[in-house]
Amino acid sequence: MIRCIAVDDEPLALEIIEDFVKRVPFLTLVKKFESAAHALRFLRDEQVDLIFLDIKMPDITGIEFLRSLKNPPAVILTTAFQEYAMDGYDLDVVDYLLKPIPFDRFLKAVTKAEEYISVKEGKQAESGTVSDYIFVKTEYKIIKIDLEDILYIEALKDYIKIYTHQQKILTLKSLKSFESRLPKDKFIRVHRSFLVSLNKISAVEKNTVLIANQSIPISEGYRDKFYELITRNS
Repeated sequence: MIRCIAVDDEPLALEIIEDFVKRVPFLTLVKKFESAAHALRFLRDEQVDLIFLDIKMPDITGIEFLRSLKNPPAVILTTAFQEYAMDGYDLDVVDYLLKPIPFDRFLKAVTKAEEYISVKEGKQAESGTVSDYIFVKTEYKIIKIDLEDILYIEALKDYIKIYTHQQKILTLKSLKSFESRLPKDKFIRVHRSFLVSLNKISAVEKNTVLIANQSIPISEGYRDKFYELITRNS
């Protein structure tokens, strides 16, 4: 699920973005802001994946707002002024939407954003620069999970179940996409249906790993890679 915010000084424009977001299954609108300054304060404490950003605003322009962010998330500019397009591309935004925004054009932009975010998360995982926590959406809320708390993850058709010492969290996501967001030196796939935390393995016996008194199978397709890693760290 992609967490997003919308920043626009026009209430009607914010309502349109909110309506459009509700129609897209992989988006969730965390908050709306009529002021870029308020959005900046929010982003000091909260993490989002995508910003819908108007350009021409009275307190801080969208371009000034974007330039002030040290590590900006994906950004889709929304504006009635085409002449600002070049500024947006210079700042490496995902897309540039001209008002009034038709829904089909909005859908095309957010699909590009989803691909951009997926690639970015995959590269971060490969380089080991991912955060030490992750956000996942459950049925009623979005939960922050510290990676250090994760014991293992189990695939259940279209869902995954994340096991920690404290709880079990069910979320609508594939195991493959979740794996791409995790550091490869801390988590390893041992089975088509299981991804485990290396730090939480208490023992390896025959073709199983033991984590928190739970036996997890090691399947043939993942066995060589797993034992190679275990041997390297022995």
